Amino acid sequence: MNPEEVPQLIAQIALADPRVKRENEFERRAQVLMWAGILADVPYDYALKAAHEHYAQSVWPILPADIATRWTATVRDRMNRHTDPTPIADPDDEAAWRAELLATRHSVVTGQVAPAPLNELTASPSDEVQERLDRIGRYLPDEIGEQIARYRPVRAERERLARAGQPDPLDVRCDWCRAPAGEPCRQGKSLARRRSPHPSRIEAAAAAPKGQTP
Repeated sequence: MNPEEVPQLIAQIALADPRVKRENEFERRAQVLMWAGILADVPYDYALKAAHEHYAQSVWPILPADIATRWTATVRDRMNRHTDPTPIADPDDEAAWRAELLATRHSVVTGQVAPAPLNELTASPSDEVQERLDRIGRYLPDEIGEQIARYRPVRAERERLARAGQPDPLDVRCDWCRAPAGEPCRQGKSLARRRSPHPSRIEAAAAAPKGQTP
């Protein structure tokens, strides 16, 4: 909540409970500063709704801690029901990956999007997806794999594509750099691994019949 919104919030609450609003100018400024500090992370609309719910059940004056406590409980509940979906950003771009992840969490926390249920993300994969995952050669439990995904971006990206049912360029041989199936593309004569497959390899994977590896 912006500090400028706090006086408006207090004025709205005072319509139901005049005891909340301070009459003394010095006390009023101090009250605004105090409420602004305590409710810094709480959206204005949520704070007003929390006040409505408070006075629907209590005759006692509301305190900023009452609103902040409700907000903390709401955030905890939303995040307990949420499992981070895999970002679509380039997994080799750690800054973009992290930014997308944080943006998604912020949207869930603030109620802009619903939490992503765990059961939808961890349901058993289809036979085709499982076959692709087996071909990649998974050897770690899912929860461990998720924690170290940023240290193994190529494998993490292949698993993401498999679960999303999208073509995996590493399933096919690269005709540009001659990298065999299962290995990343190479960068020129240095043979260093590229961050992303060559465009021709991506096109070849997209054109390959399902279940077949050229």
